[in-house]
Amino acid sequence: MKLDRLALGIITSTVLFTVSTFAVTNTVKEESLGLRNTSIYSEDKVTVDKTQYGSDAPGTSKKIERAFENAPPMIPHDVEGMLPITIDNNQCIMCHEPAVAQSMGAVPYPKSHLTNFRPETKLDKDGKIEKDGKIITNTSDIKVVEKPLETLAGARFNCSQCHAPQSMITEAPKNNFTPEFRGVGLNSKSNLIDNIEEGVK
Repeated sequence: MKLDRLALGIITSTVLFTVSTFAVTNTVKEESLGLRNTSIYSEDKVTVDKTQYGSDAPGTSKKIERAFENAPPMIPHDVEGMLPITIDNNQCIMCHEPAVAQSMGAVPYPKSHLTNFRPETKLDKDGKIEKDGKIITNTSDIKVVEKPLETLAGARFNCSQCHAPQSMITEAPKNNFTPEFRGVGLNSKSNLIDNIEEGVK
């Protein structure tokens, strides 16, 4: 019994010594945390990259590959004078509407933008939620219902809520992410309309 306690004491001491030695020799300095490498206690000498968006005119810029499959593509051209986007004034669709996009050298917005995914929702006479004419007792019972439209869906008119211009910076954070695309060309086009039920049971 005494031998067991002695052995347990030795093991505990060894573990504590190892942990304390590791903690002392592997100290992380505050200056190495995050993206900045200057003191967090003084702003005197802190400078950041100036935000400078691409100035190429629409149709002349190099397209930016998607960060991952079905990621909203980034805007590679100047958007001066195009913002704000309103439901009555959307200059993006002048070039990105599928009927004219190819002739304009633009990426057409995908079929998912020409689809209404929103179920018609209301309360029935008993106060229960009704979606597309069906009483819903559990939101996990909801299935995606696609309603094709002739024009851009109202939920998609505000392009800049998902698509953004890119700032040209010199000190970009290191990024080790490598995207994997399941099909050819998916780094420059969307297949969301074909996979909209993915992950839904």
